[in-house]
Amino acid sequence: MKYMLIMRATDEAVEAAKNIPFEQIIEAMGNYNEALMKAGVLLAGEGLAEPEEGFVVDFAADPPLVTDGPYGETTELFGGFWIIEVASKEEAAEWAKRVPLGPGSKIEVRRVHGTEDFPQDNEWIQKESGWREELEGRKA
Repeated sequence: MKYMLIMRATDEAVEAAKNIPFEQIIEAMGNYNEALMKAGVLLAGEGLAEPEEGFVVDFAADPPLVTDGPYGETTELFGGFWIIEVASKEEAAEWAKRVPLGPGSKIEVRRVHGTEDFPQDNEWIQKESGWREELEGRKA
């Protein structure tokens, strides 16, 4: 089963992290990523740029409204993610508990749907299966 581990932090946690040497943060994340690699469970992972570099597309209007970041009042910011493939929800939870984050941070864990979760006779599910094969072929 695939799971996405999503880093979430409060504004306070982001500020507290500024007091930790950057090299220390990189080393801790590097050790965690290395453990995921050695265990053979890491499929993808990326850190996200600061909210000031992002934008939000709000579909409450027609046409949708694009607003540059930062996003006004925030209670939690997304900082990055990993996608892992593990045998169970419990194993995903064990990996999530090992992420090197401090107080004010959370890891949201969500199962990633596969095409097998949907009706296999659906035209769009069949197309998506083909697209996934095509994308894999591009990596080769």
